[in-house]
Amino acid sequence: MCSISLNMYLHALLLFQYSRLLLAQPTLGMNTSTTNITANLAAETDTSFFVAKPGCQPKCGDITVPYPFGIGNASSSGCSMSRWFNLTCKSTSYDPPKLFLGGLQVLSISRTQVRVRNTVAARCYNQSTGDITYDKPAWMKWGDPWPYTVSDTANKFTVVGCGAYALITWLRQGRNFSTGCLSVCSNSADVVAGDCTGIGCCQINIPNGLKNFEGSLGRVYGQTKDSFESYCTYAFLGEQDKFQFNGSSDFNDWASFINRTLDTVPVVLDFVIGNQTCAEAKNLSTLSCHDNTSCTDSDSEYYRGYLCSCKNGYKGNPYLSPGCTDINECENTILNNCHANATCTNTPGSFNCKCLDHYSGDGTTNGTGCLPIVPKASQFSALTLGLGFGFLSLLISVTLLYFGIKRRKLIKLREKFFQQNGGLLMKQKLSSIDGTCVDQSMKFFTAEELKKAANNYAEDRILGQGGYGVVYKGILPDQRVVAIKKSKVMDVNQVQVEQFINELLILTQVNHRNVVKVLGCCFESKVPELVYEFISNGTLSQHIHKTLSWLTLDHRLRIAVEAASALSYLHSAASIPIIHRDIKSANILLDSNYVAKIADFGASRLVPLDQTQVTTLVQGTLGYLDPEYLQSSQLTEKSDVYSFGVVLAELMTGKKPICLERFEEERNLAIYFIVSMKENRLSQILEPQVLREGTLEQLQAIAELVKRCLCLKSEERPAMKEVVTELERLRKYRKDPWDVNQQSLEESESLRSEEARVDSDTKPLSLSTSASEISAQYSFNCSMTFPINSSRY
Repeated sequence: MCSISLNMYLHALLLFQYSRLLLAQPTLGMNTSTTNITANLAAETDTSFFVAKPGCQPKCGDITVPYPFGIGNASSSGCSMSRWFNLTCKSTSYDPPKLFLGGLQVLSISRTQVRVRNTVAARCYNQSTGDITYDKPAWMKWGDPWPYTVSDTANKFTVVGCGAYALITWLRQGRNFSTGCLSVCSNSADVVAGDCTGIGCCQINIPNGLKNFEGSLGRVYGQTKDSFESYCTYAFLGEQDKFQFNGSSDFNDWASFINRTLDTVPVVLDFVIGNQTCAEAKNLSTLSCHDNTSCTDSDSEYYRGYLCSCKNGYKGNPYLSPGCTDINECENTILNNCHANATCTNTPGSFNCKCLDHYSGDGTTNGTGCLPIVPKASQFSALTLGLGFGFLSLLISVTLLYFGIKRRKLIKLREKFFQQNGGLLMKQKLSSIDGTCVDQSMKFFTAEELKKAANNYAEDRILGQGGYGVVYKGILPDQRVVAIKKSKVMDVNQVQVEQFINELLILTQVNHRNVVKVLGCCFESKVPELVYEFISNGTLSQHIHKTLSWLTLDHRLRIAVEAASALSYLHSAASIPIIHRDIKSANILLDSNYVAKIADFGASRLVPLDQTQVTTLVQGTLGYLDPEYLQSSQLTEKSDVYSFGVVLAELMTGKKPICLERFEEERNLAIYFIVSMKENRLSQILEPQVLREGTLEQLQAIAELVKRCLCLKSEERPAMKEVVTELERLRKYRKDPWDVNQQSLEESESLRSEEARVDSDTKPLSLSTSASEISAQYSFNCSMTFPINSSRY
């Protein structure tokens, strides 16, 4: 990478020297873009922002307190802009003094952010007995009027431990939200210091506009800790660039880990002024930005406010009167780029460079400079003609050389992207599979074609996005509407390349009406892209969980049959069996005719014909993951059967697979469904519309099929062929009214009349659900979260 950058720099320098010799004209004036850049540099290096209001305490210990912040009470001292920016300097309790914002210790203040001391959740266990020896949650909370939010770009939620999961929960607009992270390891040798990718340590992003949070820890049963007599797990929210994972030693010395984290990993808070936009504050004459300043609205989609900054070429604190003052760039040669034979003239917000008498040029060091003016010779002299022809020849040579080099660089760049994005890997994998070839209808698009089709990847064209890419709506020149999946910037370890190649390799071998069809790909752009047929009616999950769903029982069974048929094809009819590995309602799309189509094969695996299972890292989605696969890491086609069983239960009940807002015993739908069948409470969890439309025998048969799919042991689950056959039979099932006895009629009427239990919105959440209290055969914790890919394709 360094050599490439050096070559590019040398090439640019060569072209600059040619252009200086060939294109320079004797003109006077200034280089506006250059002066703006220099003015920006002056503003960025300026420290005049960090001043307190006149007459107010400027520092607490070694921390400078710039206005709008102030030490003391705003109503009495007036040192801060409002009470939300009041800071307290505690000098009697601490030596040196410490600065506090409410109950949070302030570590530093910048133009847009405040760094405060962290809080760490910890839970320690006795290895022999499994008892909890130390348990402490972590939380931060402040009200909506506070102009502070946790920075989603500077912070990450981190979990450290062996066999640990943690949830971060927050409240927004009266609703509870949560996400989490799982850290697993089979033994201490697997844990690598500095590596926070899921083995002993994991990290996830946090949402935008976070004002409060609570983090709690849980334990994954079945994990072994071969060298840990006692061990601890931790979870905290903090600045991602400051945390250093030390490996398995962090599990045992909890006091050292917590103290180190508190001392070195702060929480970064973004702040804004007020709760109005710049335009609203200006109209109401409440804008806090003074002269020569710019106003920028908050980038949060949930909270309003703004920040002030000095314009280019100005310095100072934009919140203090009279505002920002002009920077005199001519006083310091570092702040201007005037040539030695030029004079510098300061202007408001900028400067001018003008060549001295008898010199010509733009007056800047990085332009034409200032060259001595040579007296003109005769226009018809032989010297002038020779210089003219020489100039023309040189210009033509340089032009040809430039375009030749540019073309060669473009070809090499495309070759580099082709190899970097997995083009060679794709060829190798295709050649290793006998009888496999790329679909002749698949097109290799150019980067320009896809960029134009997606309207330069505009935000209003985004259909969905997940961990590995973003899906855009595209319109091809022939007016066909397609979906374009654009991968994110590649990791150094090429994980996303393999994900992309894996999905393309699988889809080129699949030809089924209920599987999303791939139309083409692009390897020559900076990141790889896939082109799919456009599916217009969204995901099955969106339709199931609508307030008033249009799905009848027949619709639900038809969609289930179509999805099951596609999985049966992948398992037994494809040239090489395919395990999807991430079956969920969000990956089942509905086209314009509401026909189901399976999507998102990024996590799928090909299974050689001589194997029945493969060993992989556990990957799946919360609530749908096969528990046997979780414990053994042995992936089989029955793992898809379990996930499909959860989808079928979701279709019949209208409930989400995991919901922390429900009662503790109801949070995991798979467990709740099985327990409800055992306790003859099936009618309480079925969708009311399903109860009205289905017969008792039909609904019981469907429930039994769901139960078989959700068996803990994979060998007891049916194959997808059996599931398809049974669903088709149940869909055609009609009850003959002349053959029904009175008892069955009474049971059916009773089943339809019962109301489903309403999920409680007031019961407090427990972040460590004990599934053993629900069913003895479910000894694992069903509330853990796993890395998921939420993309629609």
